[in-house]
Amino acid sequence: MKIAQVSPLWESVPPKLYGGTERIVSYLTEELVRLGHDVTLFASGDSITSARLEPICSSALRLNTGIFNRDAPLTMLMERALGRSGDFDIIHSHLDFLGFPLARRNPTPTVATFHGRLDLPELQPIFREYAELPMVSISDAQRKPVSWANWKKTVYHGVPENLYSYHEKPQGYLAFLGRIAPEKRPDHAIEVAKRSGIPLRIAAKVDPMDRDYFQREIEPLLSHPLIEYIGEITDKEKDQFLGEALALVCPYDWPEPFGLVLIEALACGTPVLAYRRGSIPEVIEDKVTGFVCDGLDDMASAVHRVAELDRQGCRKNFEKRFSARRMAQDYVRVYEELLQAAAKPNDVERGLPNYSLWPSLATNV
Repeated sequence: MKIAQVSPLWESVPPKLYGGTERIVSYLTEELVRLGHDVTLFASGDSITSARLEPICSSALRLNTGIFNRDAPLTMLMERALGRSGDFDIIHSHLDFLGFPLARRNPTPTVATFHGRLDLPELQPIFREYAELPMVSISDAQRKPVSWANWKKTVYHGVPENLYSYHEKPQGYLAFLGRIAPEKRPDHAIEVAKRSGIPLRIAAKVDPMDRDYFQREIEPLLSHPLIEYIGEITDKEKDQFLGEALALVCPYDWPEPFGLVLIEALACGTPVLAYRRGSIPEVIEDKVTGFVCDGLDDMASAVHRVAELDRQGCRKNFEKRFSARRMAQDYVRVYEELLQAAAKPNDVERGLPNYSLWPSLATNV
């Protein structure tokens, strides 16, 4: 299959530091290439891929101080990736709904994966207007606010199996990884550490929009002797940071669409403590790969039960459910379904491929 992967431009593919969506785009693109597909990646010019790279701008936008109007490269991205037809069998957009207008007008089958929350009221008119467009959710919980939309499948995120190593013996600290934001409740993670008496290490970025929150609400809490703030870390640093943690603490107070950091922790054999929000009960098996908690008191008490969990079982659960290969195979099945639906009875007579006769490439591994 000739497949276009369309990534946001905010981070490179893969990101140098934090960046969930672009990281998933990278894992998926590389696995599709390994499965034998002809893949073109539309992304920033500083991206690294074994696919064919179509660079839209020289470098990712988040840390690029030399560009003022970020809508300009985004417009070029949509035109070059979603505004052309005939070059690809499938176009896979990771731009959420931004690509909908061009996707509707493009005869090439196009599917969009949504990576964010969908419970915002302003999204309802968008989904109703473009109700015919095929979409993929990253959890069943994510799609509930617009359950009537044209969902083709839920595809859980996946991580390369060799990216993180299994750590059998943890050190005596809790980990918080991601970004400092009100909905991530780093203040609750700090409170869990204080109540349990176990050190907490925080590896997280602070976006400009959350700078005031960080300085006002979180920075004053970092002086506690149990708390260590590290800042952003790389994938290489994450292996040790997550792998040596007693548990990953995720007191998220929002409808988490998936939570990539959860499966990164499981890949290291590290169990997860998380609030019962959004996709959490789908990703974490309560009392098996972590504890799904009903509030701060519950999470603070669960810390002392982490030793009951099997770290090797966490790693095996990751390998079974959350590998990048499984994710790519799931997406290939979605692509094949869309191609079969798009095939017309007279395509063969016109010399066009009859996708309904293709053998499935999803399991050719």
